[in-house]
Amino acid sequence: MLRTSMRTMATAARKSLTIGLIPADGIGKEVIPAARTAIEALGSDIPTPKFVDLIAGFETFTRTGVALPEETVEVLKNDCDCALFGSVSSPSKKVVGYSSPIVALRKILDLYANIRPVVSVSPNPNEPSKVDMIVVRENTECLYVKQEQLTVGEHGKEARATRLITERASTRIGKMAFELALARPRKHLTVIHKSNVLSVTDGLFRESIRAIPLQDTRFEAVTVAEQLVDSAVYRLFREPQIYDVMVAPNLYGDILSDAAAALVGSLGVVPSVNAGDEFVMGEPVHGSAPDIFGQGIANPVASIRSAALMLRHLGYIEAAKRIDNAVDSVLREGQLLTPDLGGTAKTREVTEAIAKRI
Repeated sequence: MLRTSMRTMATAARKSLTIGLIPADGIGKEVIPAARTAIEALGSDIPTPKFVDLIAGFETFTRTGVALPEETVEVLKNDCDCALFGSVSSPSKKVVGYSSPIVALRKILDLYANIRPVVSVSPNPNEPSKVDMIVVRENTECLYVKQEQLTVGEHGKEARATRLITERASTRIGKMAFELALARPRKHLTVIHKSNVLSVTDGLFRESIRAIPLQDTRFEAVTVAEQLVDSAVYRLFREPQIYDVMVAPNLYGDILSDAAAALVGSLGVVPSVNAGDEFVMGEPVHGSAPDIFGQGIANPVASIRSAALMLRHLGYIEAAKRIDNAVDSVLREGQLLTPDLGGTAKTREVTEAIAKRI
């Protein structure tokens, strides 16, 4: 949940909503247009959307030598109210001069929270979802500070990485998680860590979040539990219903939310937003999927739901509900599903079906 100032700014009378579109690599180029279509279908429920096409990604790097052009950053900072990011094809091996643009944007725009709802769609709309959780991932620290070094020791090469956990970052991601938990019926928050081994770094993360209810008595209504990250993965598959809101350092949150996607059928249906106090950027959880890029079969659901999440965080609740209800309707019918969900439908067909129901 974003600060009141951002919501007030968003819901105040305005004539237009400027949205930066960064498809980036691979199927991002196919699913971000789908999200745009869904937003355009909302009509007068939101201010008139104005879209700004921006570039970033590994393909941009190979073409220009820069993964995140300064122009893209400046337009986002100065001209856009929010943004949607597609997917990035970061290489698994070190490429001199390259750094992930999405990781950079999270830091530059101070989008410190990656919020990833994982929700199954019940066959009966009157029945509760079997899986209904939110993974809240700290977005700026942990091993993602990317401070690594390779040296040669007595026994050969030695690689080291710096892991950064600060009280400030842990506290503010914790507050975001508490706000989300407080707004949900179960009001339950699970703190994910490995402080039995990483007693200093994970210990600080755990202690910082545990201290939050002492500073804000509103959060005393939230039940707080803890789970070691390895046990959390095990229980995620054995009994996912025990989780409501989970909060985790950057790496654990990334792994847990990707794993949780298996519970709802595919990474292609799991959305997220990168949220800060002044800006929000939707981003589907899936990657660039080079194996299916260009075939027109990428699942657009995650990007469309990410657009809904973005609008919800801006305060456009009813518009977001319209999108989510339309997606639920298409998935529930099961007639138009992309191959990742066992169907044969094309990206375009699913997008059009959702847009018609919006």
